[in-house]
Amino acid sequence: MPKDISPDLLVADPDPAWADRGKALTDRLYELLDPLALHVEHIGSTAVPGMAAKPVFDVQVSVRGLREAADAFTAPLAGQGFELAPYRQDHVPAGSDDDPAHWTKLLWIRRGHREPDVNLHVRVAGSPNERLALLFRDWLRAHPEAVPAYARFKQLLAGAVPDLATYADVKDPVVDLVVAVAEPWARDTGWAPSATMTGRP
Repeated sequence: MPKDISPDLLVADPDPAWADRGKALTDRLYELLDPLALHVEHIGSTAVPGMAAKPVFDVQVSVRGLREAADAFTAPLAGQGFELAPYRQDHVPAGSDDDPAHWTKLLWIRRGHREPDVNLHVRVAGSPNERLALLFRDWLRAHPEAVPAYARFKQLLAGAVPDLATYADVKDPVVDLVVAVAEPWARDTGWAPSATMTGRP
C-alpha cells in the first residue's frame, strides 16, 4: 500500500471469496441478534461480484424499531468486537423531499478484530434507507457491465481525497445517479426488497 494512502481509503481489487465470507458473517449475526433481527443482508460493494471495494463488509440488519435494537444489540455486539458509532443518519438522495427522519439508523463498526472488519447498519424494516441499500446492490448485480466503471471511480476517488469523510461525501452523488437509473429498472422488473432478502439460515 502506498504510504500516503490511509488504510480506511484502500479500495482493493475484487475477491471472489467475499461472497462466501459475507454469507458466513450474516449467518453468525442472525444467530447473535435473534429474534429482533428480521433480516440480515450482505450489502455494499463486497456483495457485488467483480466490484473493487474497501475490504470491509457492509451488513444490513432490519428491525422493527431502532430503540429496542439499541438496547438489545449493544452487549452481544460488543462481545464480538463491535463499537457503536455516533452516526444516526443516512444520506437522503438528491432531489428527494423525504423527511430525513425516515433515513435514521444505528451503526456498529468492527476493526482490527480476529474476524472480518464490518460496518453493521441497523435500519427499520420497510424504511427507504433499508430499501435503497438492497436496490443499489441488486441493480449492480443485474448490470455487471456497470461494475468496472463504478469500481474505477472509487479507486480514483480514494487516491484523490484526504480522508474517509470526504470520500463518502463525494461518492454520495454518484450513488444517487446509480439509484436514478435503478428506480425505473425496479419498476419495470417488479423488483422489491421482499423478493431479494434471504430467510433465516
